[in-house]
Amino acid sequence: MSVTVHVPLGDRAYDIRIGAGLLAQAGDLIAPHLARPRVAIVTDTIVGAKHLAALERACSGAGIATVSKTLPAGEATKSWAHLQEVVEWLISEKIERNDTVIAFGGGVIGDLVGFAAAILRRGVRFVQMPTSLLAQVDSSVGGKTAINSLSGKNLIGAFYQPKLVLADVSVLETLASRDFLAGYGEVVKYGLLGNAGFFEWLEENGPALAAGDVEKRIEAVRVSCQMKADIVARDETEQGDRALLNLGHTFCHALEAATGYSDRLLHGEGVAIGCALAFETSSRLGLCSQEDPSRVRAHLKAMGMKTDLADIPGDLPSAAELVALMGQDKKVIEGRLRFIMARGIGAAFVTEDVDPDVVTKVLEDGLASR
Repeated sequence: MSVTVHVPLGDRAYDIRIGAGLLAQAGDLIAPHLARPRVAIVTDTIVGAKHLAALERACSGAGIATVSKTLPAGEATKSWAHLQEVVEWLISEKIERNDTVIAFGGGVIGDLVGFAAAILRRGVRFVQMPTSLLAQVDSSVGGKTAINSLSGKNLIGAFYQPKLVLADVSVLETLASRDFLAGYGEVVKYGLLGNAGFFEWLEENGPALAAGDVEKRIEAVRVSCQMKADIVARDETEQGDRALLNLGHTFCHALEAATGYSDRLLHGEGVAIGCALAFETSSRLGLCSQEDPSRVRAHLKAMGMKTDLADIPGDLPSAAELVALMGQDKKVIEGRLRFIMARGIGAAFVTEDVDPDVVTKVLEDGLASR
């Protein structure tokens, strides 16, 4: 069983194939997009150990030769040093502009390899094969590629669209529970930002989805990808509506920086906490009812997820320091930070009109509960 979501971007349009067992079919699915039967695969140590051999077999079965490179797993890999390593390796493998690079891994690999593809020879083809739930519903779709700066997350990058995305939900079975739930934070985000019906569906079906129901996983990935594809088609380079996709991320990125981009806080965990904080802030600003942030937290807790600052282990900076970290967010324009607030579940909007004292108080109250 598989479904297709089309991303309509003119000559940069592409399909997202979502289903079970796509890894075994990868060679046949990728072959029509190749100028010659040869691909370069970049993965990480965790995904490579579990799935690289299967991808190489699938390519070989379709008559496609492969070369591969394995990078360390983890957020720290999104760095200048590893970007240079990947680019120099691709050059050494004589990857040409019409050749194809496969980003085979989670969001870190997808972001890094996509950026490498964007800058190598001023742009080589690449295919996203996301292996985490977070990457399948978010980072592999829409053409955002990046590495991290010492000053903040994803500050160095490019908009560069893949030729194809293959999201095999079967590989999610090998994810640790924490990693799967971190990805679920991005799934919930889609319901919260623009689809109240989807959030209701998740409230009912989230536990079965987490327990491994394949059809529900495909449906959750499909809806998430369709929502993102619709927004990207309207605003490819984040001049307007696309900023909605950053619901929860302004808080999240500050928390990730505060925890050193470490395993103390996974990105999707930060998104979940950030969404809860965004709804709490919206409520205190009088934008949404007091019941909405409670409902958001209730669902996240029911799924066994992090919901509050108190759930982050170790020390955190002060509220004022966290607000200062938000100042490095990509959404800052002319020194003003744009927030994604909500008038209710499924009704997010972008605004600069947020009282910083309210944000600081929300963070102070969260820190006080630790």
